[in-house]
Amino acid sequence: DDFYRKDHRLVFQAITELAKESIPFDVITLSEMLNKRDQLEQAGGLPFLGGLVKNTPTAANIKAYAKIVREYSVMRQLIHVGTQISDSAFHATGRSSEELVDNAERLVFEIADKGARGRQGFATITELLTKAVDRIETLFNQDNPITGVSTGFIDFDNMTSGLQSSDLIIIAARPSMGKTTFAVNIGENAAIKHGLSVAIFSMEMPGEQLAMRMMSSLGRIDQHRLRTGKLSNDDWPRITSAVGLLNEAKIFIDDTPALSPTELRARCRRLKREHGLDLVIIDYLQLMQVPGIKENRTGEISEISRSLKALAKELHVPVIALSQLNRSLEQRPNKRPIMSDLRESGAIEQDADVITFIYRDEVYNEDSPDKGTAEIIIGKQRNGPIGHLRLTFLGQFTRFENFAQESYSSGGY
Repeated sequence: DDFYRKDHRLVFQAITELAKESIPFDVITLSEMLNKRDQLEQAGGLPFLGGLVKNTPTAANIKAYAKIVREYSVMRQLIHVGTQISDSAFHATGRSSEELVDNAERLVFEIADKGARGRQGFATITELLTKAVDRIETLFNQDNPITGVSTGFIDFDNMTSGLQSSDLIIIAARPSMGKTTFAVNIGENAAIKHGLSVAIFSMEMPGEQLAMRMMSSLGRIDQHRLRTGKLSNDDWPRITSAVGLLNEAKIFIDDTPALSPTELRARCRRLKREHGLDLVIIDYLQLMQVPGIKENRTGEISEISRSLKALAKELHVPVIALSQLNRSLEQRPNKRPIMSDLRESGAIEQDADVITFIYRDEVYNEDSPDKGTAEIIIGKQRNGPIGHLRLTFLGQFTRFENFAQESYSSGGY
């Protein structure tokens, strides 16, 4: 598609076919391939092919020539997209300016991102199988079983192989269970241990407060002392260490309240273009809004859920969205969350690739034998197992840590 002239496209397609079949390509083999496909005359015939060979100084500069072709292709795409944007503005047909801007940004972003979606269209099963087999061989030959973004939690990573690109991951729990803490700990690990770029949309908590929680987590500083300023002498070196780690991390926090999916998508695109983007965290899904359909909350949540899944696919990154659970679960004797507890919409269950619940028994039972631990319940995983695991919860430090199995005598997890 990068070639403007049809004859050049036909020649390139034939060369690609010869390469797939491991056949050397020259004027003779190329003309034979084109003739078999009944395209030789459309490609200009033998004289044209001979002229191409004659007018090509050397194959050593192939990358530079390909870059020229690509440059002109991008310019033509910009002209085409510019026309589309202009036409859409002249014929808005009920669409808001926000929708038009979002569409314009998407079209331009696709070009900047090498046509991620606009240039794909259909792929043959042969092409997809080749990619799949290559992927399997790569995974077979590597020692690390984590194929996505590592969360830092060993048991969770073992069950999920990490957070996979293009996946929508829902973390759901009742208040005070640690949704924000769990998600932010994952973001900290991705940014600090692996140097990844992490976007956090904190619609519930101010950015400064979130930064203080990160300092508490990374420095193992009691968050109450940090919040009140009543720090001990031992706390100051810990603060310095935590600040040093965070200063080096590529963590970007947006605490704008009540973002729409369109606004969130635009900000993610911009961040990816300017700084790269490997993980998106949204706290939390029910605080987002869709202009125009507020009277239908279920429909609004469905649109938000669908948009977040589309965002994960478009940017090819995992998107973590925190979600509330229905209050009714607290009327049950067993308060461990189940899928039907997801609040306001079954669309979340449909759109999500992974759904994770957090349950801490001590929230409901002060005498719980499981104080200081949390159950992480994977209730849905589109491409993997479901099940339970345990983490240690350090509430004073707003931190989850890997669970020491030998300290948990009940078994079963």
